[in-house]
Amino acid sequence: MTPKTQTRTTDREDIAKRLLRSSAKASYDPLVEIDWDAPVDRDRYAIRPERISLYGTELWDRLTEDQRRELSRQEIASVASIGIWFETILMQMLVRHAYDRDPTTNHVQYAYTEIADECRHSVMFARMLGKLDAPFYRLDPVAQFLGRVFKTLSNGPLTFSGALFVEEILDQLQREIMVDEELEPLTRAVSRIHVVEEARHMRYAREEFARDWHRRHPLIQHYSRFVLGLVVYYATTRLINPKVYARVGLDPREARRAARRNPHWIDTKTWAARKVVATLSAAGAISGPGRHLWRKAGLLGRPGAPAETAAPNAGPGTQRA
Repeated sequence: MTPKTQTRTTDREDIAKRLLRSSAKASYDPLVEIDWDAPVDRDRYAIRPERISLYGTELWDRLTEDQRRELSRQEIASVASIGIWFETILMQMLVRHAYDRDPTTNHVQYAYTEIADECRHSVMFARMLGKLDAPFYRLDPVAQFLGRVFKTLSNGPLTFSGALFVEEILDQLQREIMVDEELEPLTRAVSRIHVVEEARHMRYAREEFARDWHRRHPLIQHYSRFVLGLVVYYATTRLINPKVYARVGLDPREARRAARRNPHWIDTKTWAARKVVATLSAAGAISGPGRHLWRKAGLLGRPGAPAETAAPNAGPGTQRA
């Protein structure tokens, strides 16, 4: 082992050791921490209205206040469904990552710890769906198939860049939810737990991606950029299942078209992805055909939109539209 390799290994172990210590101090059992018997307050939004996919559109203007609040619950349920889908994929990828590595190392033991966290998160999201009177919004067959292929064939950079993407998107939305006292207490409690534990997961993914990416052959990097673009595109365009619109009396096809064109929704996605876009762009992981897929998914902003307006971000006291 060269001195440089030994240093990288030591750094990896030191970071994993700190993450394990943090996990021991601040991990939660959602089945205990959250009051699942408390009724959902239907007079509150589940997420900020300006983050709802139809906010600012003609269809939004047609909805009553009760319908808007119901749409907020269904949309957060759709996002949680994507969370369950991807966390299931991630758990399998982490098992593969640990499979042929030394389980006595801090690095592998943290991988096992993250798998345990993700198990609890999936149960937490599933319980939240039931409380919000929402179904599990299953993905379409194409996305399901691609997810199955991705979890089976992903390499190290794809595993950790994909994880970082999904976790950063959820993290940005949930950091906003958990501090807004006007929102539904259940979604605030779920967000708080997820934010605390995902901060460790993102550090782990960010460090491992950076360590692995630059030592890969250029052909592997080209392949990884394109596949990552596919994952990002399908995950982002499925965040809001069209069936949520039917739950408030809208035509799903009409509403889906309106959401796709909605500048407020595009700006929200750009805002939620801004940190992971910055991280992966700096590493050279967003370029070529893959970059086109990021843009098509609405994650690189609207052409001509000023940077300061690309992230609609009202404070906790925002008037509910």
